[in-house]
Amino acid sequence: MEFECPNRTEVSQKFSQFVANPGIDTIEPNQISSKSLTEGVATKNLFPDSKPGKGVKLKGASKINSKKGIKAPVSALSQSSIPGDGVLDCGLSITDLPPALISEILNCLDPKDLGIVSCVSTIFQRVAFEHHAWKQFYCERWGLPTTSLVVDDDKSWKEIFMEREFRSKTFMGRYSMEVLYGHTEAVRTIFLLASSKLIFTSGYDSVVRMWDMENGLSVASSRPLGCTIRAVAADRKLLVAGGTDGFIHCWRAVEGLPHLFELRASQNQNTEVRLWGHEGPITSLALDLTRIYSGSWDTTVRVWDRLSMKCILVLRHSDWVWALVPHDTSVASTSGSDVYVWDTSSGDLMTIVHNAHVGNTYALARSHAGDFLFTGGEDGAIHMYEIVNDGYECKAWHVSTWVPHSAAVYSLAFEFPWLVSASSDGKLALIDVRNLLRTNKGAPGKRVSKIKHLDGDVAEPPQRMLHGFKINLFSVGIGADRIVCGGEEGVIRIWNFTEALEIERRVRTLRGIRLENRMRRRKLQTELNSKSGRTDQCSVAAKKNSVTCIWPNKRGISGKLKT
Repeated sequence: MEFECPNRTEVSQKFSQFVANPGIDTIEPNQISSKSLTEGVATKNLFPDSKPGKGVKLKGASKINSKKGIKAPVSALSQSSIPGDGVLDCGLSITDLPPALISEILNCLDPKDLGIVSCVSTIFQRVAFEHHAWKQFYCERWGLPTTSLVVDDDKSWKEIFMEREFRSKTFMGRYSMEVLYGHTEAVRTIFLLASSKLIFTSGYDSVVRMWDMENGLSVASSRPLGCTIRAVAADRKLLVAGGTDGFIHCWRAVEGLPHLFELRASQNQNTEVRLWGHEGPITSLALDLTRIYSGSWDTTVRVWDRLSMKCILVLRHSDWVWALVPHDTSVASTSGSDVYVWDTSSGDLMTIVHNAHVGNTYALARSHAGDFLFTGGEDGAIHMYEIVNDGYECKAWHVSTWVPHSAAVYSLAFEFPWLVSASSDGKLALIDVRNLLRTNKGAPGKRVSKIKHLDGDVAEPPQRMLHGFKINLFSVGIGADRIVCGGEEGVIRIWNFTEALEIERRVRTLRGIRLENRMRRRKLQTELNSKSGRTDQCSVAAKKNSVTCIWPNKRGISGKLKT
């Protein structure tokens, strides 16, 4: 039943606070009592136009339930009438909420929705444009910008994010191919250091070569290291190469050197060091800020301290180790056909995926946030797993499977949203994983799955296949609008997509110019019509034909018009 007010209704202090703050959309029943309604300020003083005998009614709301309280949306409260049909128009909106609360609301949106919100009004445009979530979006996908991508003080994080998102679309456009010659035998490993525009390669000829990514020239090459080099990794301070003799050769960066490392110098204790510890060939290497990770056919993964250059942890597997990828305090590795995830702080095994592939699991890649794993194996398939850690246990959930190759997948590389695979069939596959991810965030503080629930393991085929090699591809890298790979031919091929980026920028600029000219002509025409007293011909035509106009269909004029 509706709550009827007496002729002489009094408003309690709590109820007056509710009237003054209509943004609160729920009033519990204990906030309004019969006693409090007879004590306080008279309603006539608040609403002089009120008439006795009228009830409390909220537009757009149902009858008041004394058990569940009064519930109504904010818009209904702003339009609602308080006793006596006194209309209360406060004109409040979401922008009147505290900035911290608005920030929390916008933080629940994904990049697409946050961009839509910024188009609603100028106030939302300013709030959404400057929101800190854009930095979080960027870092989750690509990490902090490198020194080569200097963040301009005039640019906001939204502009930086949109520019990087735009660059990621160029891999579907036009490209040019460059071929680098220098190795005398097959190339087994490639590492692309995008922050310094350098490429490091090595293989059966036991020589580590450094290339300039921009002009494709060989910058430097090391002396022969005495055995096949199957793994190379680098950052701006350290370069490491692993050989089949079980050693890890390290070069420290030379301060002031344009290309960071002096590979041709004679062995110097200050800039070069060789680590021993593995009892079999080194198959994989990786670096982070404080550690070196190495995998070997001796069935172990060793973790080394970069400062002391000593082994601090040994992780033992059941078969040969083929690949590894570290992230934060965990490292994922492949051994035989299984995939392991280890906790490097304690050395405990977090989770294991048995028989991920039919045969050996050769390739492994990981997203920058560490929550997705990609594996490639001897069966030519590529699997995607989500790593879910709720604090009690860690699990690897299978997300999707692709089979783009007819032979073994030897290498994987990932840069959001593109996963690139290199196979012994001589082809590269480009897979866009965006369609598998959720478009909305979970509640703050709650760990939810980031993937969509698909029917079975059905996934879209690769968005693009790149050809050029006739025989085995052993390694691939992606970054700086380029894809680099090497194989049994002994050459390095670079697919350069910067041309597509330039073309797309010109198209976007021309589109903006056309739109600006169209709006300028429209505005000028409107001003001329207003001065001459003439109405807009387009508006007149639209009004005249809005009712009487009959649009012909594919079969011709309608039957009524013929009659």
